[in-house]
Amino acid sequence: MTPHLISIYALVLMFVIATIWPINMGVLAFVGAFLVGTLLAAQTTKDIIAGFPGGLFLTLVGITWLFALAQNNGTIDWLVRMAVRAVKGRIGAIPWIMFGISALLTAVGAVSPGAVAIVAPIALGFAFRYHISPLLMGLMVVHGAQAGGFSPISIYGGITNGVVAKAGLPLSAMTTFAASFAVNAAVAAILFMVLGGRKLMAARDVIETVNVPHVDIARAATGPQIFGDSEAEALSRRIGAEAGGDSNRLVAEVDEGNQPDGTPYQIFTLAGLVLLAILVLAFNLDIGFVALTIGLALALWNPTMQKRAMAQVAWPEIMLITGVSTYVAVLQAMGTIDFVGDSVAGMASPLLAALMLFFIGAVVSAFASSTAVLGSLIPLAVPFLQGDNGVSAIGFIAGMAVASTIVDVSPFSTNGALVLANAHGVDKQAFFRKLLNYGAIVTVVAPVVLWLIFVVLPG
Repeated sequence: MTPHLISIYALVLMFVIATIWPINMGVLAFVGAFLVGTLLAAQTTKDIIAGFPGGLFLTLVGITWLFALAQNNGTIDWLVRMAVRAVKGRIGAIPWIMFGISALLTAVGAVSPGAVAIVAPIALGFAFRYHISPLLMGLMVVHGAQAGGFSPISIYGGITNGVVAKAGLPLSAMTTFAASFAVNAAVAAILFMVLGGRKLMAARDVIETVNVPHVDIARAATGPQIFGDSEAEALSRRIGAEAGGDSNRLVAEVDEGNQPDGTPYQIFTLAGLVLLAILVLAFNLDIGFVALTIGLALALWNPTMQKRAMAQVAWPEIMLITGVSTYVAVLQAMGTIDFVGDSVAGMASPLLAALMLFFIGAVVSAFASSTAVLGSLIPLAVPFLQGDNGVSAIGFIAGMAVASTIVDVSPFSTNGALVLANAHGVDKQAFFRKLLNYGAIVTVVAPVVLWLIFVVLPG
């Protein structure tokens, strides 16, 4: 058995173990990266660590910490109430508004994870408070971001068009953009109807009369060891009991979240969120570093208000996502991805090769960078796209683009990870399985449907 096959079987085994037993798959993936990398790929631990997705780690930590701060000081509650008044209580419009905002952001040049990172926390806050399916809301945000992702001035669009032009293939940027928007909008419409959209449409004008108090949507860990509080560490349970207090609460806690609307601190927080969007979307700064910087400013303004926020960061989800990403980086470094792609591209049937490339693009993109997939798989298709074999180059590129990005709903992709990390008031393990199941369905079904639409029918 070749090292490539062993590494693929190891990934499948990780899924099986994580499904049967309550073991974080990130731990399995880190161990797998170490064993496969050192024993099969002759990598050093330094090489393996180099594959750790530092940017994704910072994005997840920064965003979840910043929005935990905004939750605790009541800013999210304030935003939700303002938005509800703006849509005049039409709950059914809220998922589509989130879809549209995400699509607009990516269409004008925002990177897809950046748009999702900005919109998802607010969208899932709506879902929690107004009993909208969090799965529906999260998927609407991701599919919205993917819908606008291939406009001629977008990140995905620019990269794909550049790769196609370099390969000397026919180019139709608007066809790719239209295909991405139409497919994602159609999927969003189906999800809306299946996941409770019809009930939401009938619930208009009701929520304005309902008083929705703040609810703890993320519970922080407690104890002095969490925060490194030396005074709390020195205070034993007996001394705390003698003083009539709690040894974990030496400082009086504020009533987090239950704050009046429009306080100076909330206005400052809202200004920080707007600044985050501007710096990320207009100046292409790293969203993780920007979120941490703004979060630090908020923490310095009111240290007591923020003291539980760091424990509200989605650490288990971050461990899972970064672990799997590190393992995939090992596979890429040892050539497993290229091995599979080259094997498929060498098939005798161009139609079958196109289908298999769609599948590879979907599967790999569900775990790794969609941009990298597009940049590596389109060139593999050049030989049979240039020949007279009935495969339309424009149709193939459009289908490949959609197949390689629509799977970003997977909890192992950046977009899916952001949805998982910001889902509130749900069983995270159950929600992870829902995202995983949906991602698996999309990964299996989408390549076939897109292949039929964009490759077989035009031929």
